[in-house]
Amino acid sequence: MTAEPSAAHDSEPGIHLPVPPPEGFTVDDLFTLPDLPPHTELIDGSLVFVSPQRRFHNKMMELLVNGLRSTLPDNLSVEREMTVVLDRRNGPEPDVSVVRAEAVTGLEQTRFKAEDLVLAVEVVSPDSEARDYDTKPLKYAAAGIPHFWLVDVAEGNRHPVIRTYELDPVTKAYGLTGIHHDKLELAVPYDIAIDITLNALKHL
Repeated sequence: MTAEPSAAHDSEPGIHLPVPPPEGFTVDDLFTLPDLPPHTELIDGSLVFVSPQRRFHNKMMELLVNGLRSTLPDNLSVEREMTVVLDRRNGPEPDVSVVRAEAVTGLEQTRFKAEDLVLAVEVVSPDSEARDYDTKPLKYAAAGIPHFWLVDVAEGNRHPVIRTYELDPVTKAYGLTGIHHDKLELAVPYDIAIDITLNALKHL
């Protein structure tokens, strides 16, 4: 859901959304505007609010975080739902990120820079499908994030499916490296083996 200006007065009940400046919001606004809902993102200067998530979304993130951490090298860290600053008008929040360990500054940290990431993961939700399939991959690639995963459910059987992508440094675009249905086995960005069957998901 994208924020629209609100003409409501503070004395009126309901949610009061901030009125965007003519040039749109900036990353500084994202971190300083009061009372923004949790997990608000900034896309092209517009605030994007998160709708209630399906159980699949949360369980899939849990499955991936556990799997990524099981073989994680010491120089990397797995993070969940942390803002990534791409530029002054874009601060998306990948569902899961793998970042360089030296970029982790402490428990009060609220954001990472694009250059800190080696992997961004988006789990598709009904309200975010266009952003997850189109907008975010283009922006992550343009920002130089080397790897991107797109997680969705297969048509018909509602089984998890993960598409993995790697950045072409010449074209600054992602190329598809695999479509995974049962087991996610990769050698980059490090050795990864995750059971992504529906049975694994249900047992969390």
